[in-house]
Amino acid sequence: MGLLDNKTALVTGAARGIGRAVAETLAREGADLVLCDLNKEWLADTDKAVSQLGRRTLCLAADVSQAPSVQETVDQAIGAFGRLDILVNNAGITKDNFLIRMSEADWDAVLSVNLKGVYLFTKATVKYMMKERAGNIVNVASIVGLIGNIGQCNYSASKAGVIGFTKSAAKEFASRNIRVNAVAPGFIETKMTEKLPEEIRRKMLNAIPMGRFGSPQNVSNVVLFLASDLSAYMTGQVLTVCGGMVM
Repeated sequence: MGLLDNKTALVTGAARGIGRAVAETLAREGADLVLCDLNKEWLADTDKAVSQLGRRTLCLAADVSQAPSVQETVDQAIGAFGRLDILVNNAGITKDNFLIRMSEADWDAVLSVNLKGVYLFTKATVKYMMKERAGNIVNVASIVGLIGNIGQCNYSASKAGVIGFTKSAAKEFASRNIRVNAVAPGFIETKMTEKLPEEIRRKMLNAIPMGRFGSPQNVSNVVLFLASDLSAYMTGQVLTVCGGMVM
């Protein structure tokens, strides 16, 4: 028996990194998966991995920043599986620069994907969860939403927004038995973080009490905890996965 038997989960940004790890972890515990990313072809590897675990999958291209795309994605998911029990808002981008050099376009792009995307997918999905009077939403924030970071005013603002959104949504939906929590990863080894200059990587490593970077699996294990009944009496919480950077 798995922790998520007979559940269906939708994961945004599921093509790689944390999103792929989350999809595989939820599948191992019995969930069927709706896999979303900007390009459907990017999902091939995740789809294969989840299918090999014996779970049903539906791969969909979705632009999380566009309401029609989000609504169509959720409608297709409901049409295919008849239910959505878990939503993991993971899709995110970075466009780092010092604030004085940051373009308005880069500010808008990051806020649109990282924060507006959470709003749109939650709004579209929670309508179905409210009818069932059950549901579980896990938002992927970041420790920079708690402590900030040089060169990431846009990213930090978006993730701080996700944290505030999580707490407010949790209060709105608790009476309908819908829980909303967030995980805030620290420095996790993904293709996104590989782009950071080596000097910044060394500084971040020195700031981690545990002395090492995290893995996507470290994060997905906490997402599983929040998405399952193991955390049945938790809502509106933000769990950091950061090797002690924030404590």
